[in-house]
Amino acid sequence: MYKEYSALTLAYIGDAVFEIMSRKKVLSEGEKPVKKLHTNVKNIVNAISQAKMYAYIYEFLTEEEKSVIQRGRNAKSMSASKNAPVIDYRHATGLEALFGYIYLKGDINRLEEIFGLCLKAL
Repeated sequence: MYKEYSALTLAYIGDAVFEIMSRKKVLSEGEKPVKKLHTNVKNIVNAISQAKMYAYIYEFLTEEEKSVIQRGRNAKSMSASKNAPVIDYRHATGLEALFGYIYLKGDINRLEEIFGLCLKAL
């Protein structure tokens, strides 16, 4: 089923998965005012940070995962980022597609492993 979704649909669900994982990570660092929590999450989930993550994790991906991340990167989106270069936005979309794919595949251990790699890129 997850293989049949378009890259942008995978990115759509992957965006939500990545956001919740980022929020969980920030919460694990301890109690903070909500504004600070939001700022810390925003530093993880923005297109520029996600583009750095894309570049860092690429070599650790399987061929199947590389195919998904590239499909996401190459997908033609009708929207564009207001705060990031187009290439960063496309790489972020690829990363989100990968997260959506792995999540829908049900491989939570791999999802957490890749998220850990992503955080090393920052």
